[in-house]
Amino acid sequence: MNALLYKGNRAAEWLGQRSVDILRVSLGLIFLVFGVLKFFPGASPAEALVMRTIDTLTLGVVHGRSAVLLTAVMECFIGLTLVSGRLLRTGLLVLGFSLVGIMSPLVLFFGDLFPGTPTLEAQYVLKDVVLAAAGLVVAAKALTAMPVRIGDGPGRA
Repeated sequence: MNALLYKGNRAAEWLGQRSVDILRVSLGLIFLVFGVLKFFPGASPAEALVMRTIDTLTLGVVHGRSAVLLTAVMECFIGLTLVSGRLLRTGLLVLGFSLVGIMSPLVLFFGDLFPGTPTLEAQYVLKDVVLAAAGLVVAAKALTAMPVRIGDGPGRA
């Protein structure tokens, strides 16, 4: 019995040390794959929703294929930073900014997304709540591991 408890404790310790990193890489792969799809016209099931959302949010300044390409670049950048762990703070900042766009159809097009039962687009947007929560977990660890210290530069006490 003690051997089983010991193995359970070791597994819990391993998970505690690595689970957030596994979540970070998994989240990064999701953003990277969905971002790459947006580079190919018609390949992303969210393409029409992205065009409509970005067009609405930018008051028509960014629309059509440009909106999809902008989203593709942002999602690929987020994915690469999460997978590699490099420029992680910048990637998390872009993720936070993009979540406004990702979640905004719930406010902008609520009636279209939920005409009674949730449409496929509504389900697509709602699953992003889980991605946002995962992003918060990754950000909490990243910001705790790399604290910003104001006033601790060279020549300062």
